[in-house]
Order: sequence, then structure tokens, then C-alpha cells
Amino acid sequence: MQRVIITGGTGFIGAPLARQLAAKYEVVVLSRNPAAAGSLGNGVQVVAWDGRTAQGWGHLASGAFAIINLAGENLSAGRWTAARKAAIVNSRQQAAQAVLEAISQAEVKPAVLVQSSAVGYYGPRGDEKINENEKPGSTFEATTCVAWEKATEAAEALGVRRVIIRTGVVIEKRGGALARMALPFQLFIGGPVGSGKQYFPWIHLADEINAIQFLLEDPQARGVFNLSAPNPVTMGEFATALGKALGRPAFIPAPGFALRLLFGEMAGILLNGQRVIPSRLQKQGFRFQYSTVDAALSAIYQT
Repeated sequence: MQRVIITGGTGFIGAPLARQLAAKYEVVVLSRNPAAAGSLGNGVQVVAWDGRTAQGWGHLASGAFAIINLAGENLSAGRWTAARKAAIVNSRQQAAQAVLEAISQAEVKPAVLVQSSAVGYYGPRGDEKINENEKPGSTFEATTCVAWEKATEAAEALGVRRVIIRTGVVIEKRGGALARMALPFQLFIGGPVGSGKQYFPWIHLADEINAIQFLLEDPQARGVFNLSAPNPVTMGEFATALGKALGRPAFIPAPGFALRLLFGEMAGILLNGQRVIPSRLQKQGFRFQYSTVDAALSAIYQT
């Protein structure tokens, strides 16, 4: 059975991805705290790592089919102080260094490296349609994504096929951004964030996981792919759809100035949207299970 190594494999995306891949692969999840990782199911092995080097796990990379690098501090976990920004950048660069160390030492190189990134790479772009060819923005999130992607670039020179996934806001009932966004609606005080006119690049968790596996297994897939639903909506349209799915009104907006007071620079994630189109992913032949926000939210809240 082929081996797949996942960094960040205990997180919101990584844990269900590990469980799905375990049906077909020997899955190794790297964790800085294996005892707290819990059970990820049959076929998933949790191995300790320090988040910085290949010590204790690097030998597993030799002959492995793939490494999926999802590791990094959560961008939306707290206010972006100078110390928090440094932690966000350092966590990504250190994880990338560990992955490259393992690949360079492997006698038989992994076939593919999937490198995580985000649509924040593009920065605020109004209602402009954004495909994978667009240049990066200049916000902190954008420059972080640029550095994140570049950090594993050397794997290509070692003969490893590299796929970069620029992910939108992943929605699912039991975690992530949607759980926080839904709370005001459940209290009958929900509505759009900011003006509501900014685009909201979303993707259902099931499509995120399926797209990663699709790109992992397609030998022709390499380079950058936007992982976001093919029908982006504005924040106002998303709020209306969310209210409908929850059976709640959606008329009380969260003003931008209040979010900036509360979250500081980090508020830009919600206030500055991107109209991202998954052009290369669709051209590659991937089919979305949830291509519209109404279908995605209906499925989420009916389960």
C-alpha cells in the first residue's frame, strides 16, 4: 500500500482528509502532540514531529507516494499582533523546511508534494474574476501566501511533482468559519459582514478533500490550482443563503468599522473579498459535488 504523509493532518481539513485517504493509502499524520491528536481511524498512524525538522519521521518520505503539507498557524485564530504575524510566517516556513529536508534525504523521492496556500494570495480585487494566472496582492495574508508557496519550490528541482492549492473559505457545520458565522443567525441577529458587496470565495469541505485527492492522483496535475466553488457569491448573497438554510432572517449587518475595532488588520479577511474562479481545476476535469452555495448550505444543515 502506498504511503501518504500529511503535515497539519489533525486540523479542520487535514483530519477528514486523512480518514478519506486511509481507505486507499497508508496514511501518516505528523503531529507536535500525538497524545492529544486522538484517533483518526483505522489506517492512520500519528507520528511525532517538532514542526521544524525531519527528525523522527524523515525516513518515511523515502518511497512514499506523496507528502501533503497543510501545516501552519491558523490565520484567523487571533488578532494579528507583531508576535502573531511572526508565528504565522515562521510556522509555515519551518514546516516547509522540514518537508524539503525529508525529500532531499529520501533515497526514493516522493512522487508528489501538495503544498497548501490560500486565495488570500490575490489580495482584495473587487468584482474582478480571478484565475490562477493573477499576480499576488500586497496585504499581509498575500505576502504570507507568496512565501508559503515559495518555501517548497526546491522540491521541483529534486524531481517531485508539486501541486499548490489556493483554498477559499472552507465551509462545514462542525468547525471553521461557518460555525462562527452561523451563531448570530441562530440568535436572530445575523446578516452580511461589512458592505455585503465583497465576494466570498467559499468551498464545501467535501469538495476541498475530493479536490486534494483528485490532484494528488492525477499525474498531469502540477502548479497552482484555486480550490473554491465555481459559483462565487457576494457576502450579502452568502448571508441570505445562510439565513435561508437556518430558517433565520439575514438583515442585521456586521459593520466594517466594528470588525476592524474588534479584529484589527485580520478583519480584512472578511471585508476584502475575492471573486475566485477554479479555472484550472475544472479544466483538469474535477467535478464539484456542491457548486452552488444554496446546495452546499442545504446539505450542511440537513445533516
